[in-house]
Amino acid sequence: MTVVVGVKRSSDSRAAIRLAAQEALYRGTTLIAVMAYPAERGWSPAVKPGATSLTPADDRAVADNLLHEAVSDALGDSAEHVEHRVVADLAGRALVHVAQTANAQLLVLAARHGIAKVLGTVSQYVLRNAPCPVLTVPEADTDSRGLETAQQRVSP
Repeated sequence: MTVVVGVKRSSDSRAAIRLAAQEALYRGTTLIAVMAYPAERGWSPAVKPGATSLTPADDRAVADNLLHEAVSDALGDSAEHVEHRVVADLAGRALVHVAQTANAQLLVLAARHGIAKVLGTVSQYVLRNAPCPVLTVPEADTDSRGLETAQQRVSP
């Protein structure tokens, strides 16, 4: 049994990673952080016009570095206890697949931010197809209840 957290390329995932780490700690289970990336060429933020083409191994390495950076940024020293998985697939499909194969107890996602508080396509897909409960977490700086402050006091 595990807790799975979806990680985006932006800092939006910080609160979700922290909450997922707390849930894994409470449940006495492993936390798996997942980042999906497109299988097609040229998705990487490292790609600049005129740069040489990246190989599939390069794409995977970039995604792996982004995932490690996001988890370390959110959890600090506790990040070493997190299992990392990068998957060349659509985000929703990758998250559901990892949740199924890892026998997840909970799947945690960062909620989409913006004026319209509507779930994005990834969250909708995961909610419809996940084999376990799904928790969406608003980014801490937009949470009026002080979620960020509470999470800093209770470290994973």
